[in-house]
Amino acid sequence: MSDSLKMYMTSVTSSRETKAHQAEMTRILDTCGQPYETVDISVDSNLRAEMRDKAGNPSALPPLLFRGNKLIGGIDELTSAVEDSKLEELLQGKN
Repeated sequence: MSDSLKMYMTSVTSSRETKAHQAEMTRILDTCGQPYETVDISVDSNLRAEMRDKAGNPSALPPLLFRGNKLIGGIDELTSAVEDSKLEELLQGKN
């Protein structure tokens, strides 16, 4: 594996939806045994800017998954991949 998998998330949010999406993304990644690193954008505004820059969207919101600098997707892409039995392919960045 050349580039590590990173989940950009936030530990500080009042959004129940964001919390639920982060919990679901974590559950999926943990269940499939895929190693990943979490990046908490709430600890440094530069991390939020980095996430948005890599996503190519100045208003992107967590959680977002990246392999290296490539956007894998958010919770919608992840859950769709699970439903379509294409999770491993998605996580390898072959989408």
